[in-house]
Amino acid sequence: MTDKNEESRVLDSVRPSWSSCELVTEEMVVALRELLIPQTTILTPNSLEARRLAAGESEEGEGLELAECARRLIATGCEYVLVTGAHENTAQVVNTLYGQNGVVRSDPWQRLPGSYHGSGCTLASAIAATIANGLEISDAVKDAQEYTWQSLKGAFRPGMGQHIPDRLFWAREDEPGGGGSEV
Repeated sequence: MTDKNEESRVLDSVRPSWSSCELVTEEMVVALRELLIPQTTILTPNSLEARRLAAGESEEGEGLELAECARRLIATGCEYVLVTGAHENTAQVVNTLYGQNGVVRSDPWQRLPGSYHGSGCTLASAIAATIANGLEISDAVKDAQEYTWQSLKGAFRPGMGQHIPDRLFWAREDEPGGGGSEV
């Protein structure tokens, strides 16, 4: 349970680069594990990041079950781990929130077409905002996922790159349910 006056820290881990140039070195992974994760209220890795962060020094994370990854990450000191499932080979995207006693909630989402840049930071920021507004972790995660899914559903694609979340989807006057005033 998160007290409104308690400091909460949301950590969106950085995935390795998809190119041959590695963005996250092993030293950075160790620093995340030893310095940042123990101070974190909720960690929001995707499944690839969760496996990499949870892998021991002498093992590959690829074969680890996501529940085991979450257990290991919580054992380092964070309170919750929300593992996002967009990188899993499943019909739906299933995001699972883990706590000290295992699964807190598991939410399936329709898999949207295309690839997105900024979905993880949108989700982490939305979680931080909903916690700051006084929601408990489980409710904050649910509301933040809904916001993120809607922003991805309305995403735009500048040029030939990845889709960018439309974080202001709720304010569009020309959309059903948009935030404009009736005239």
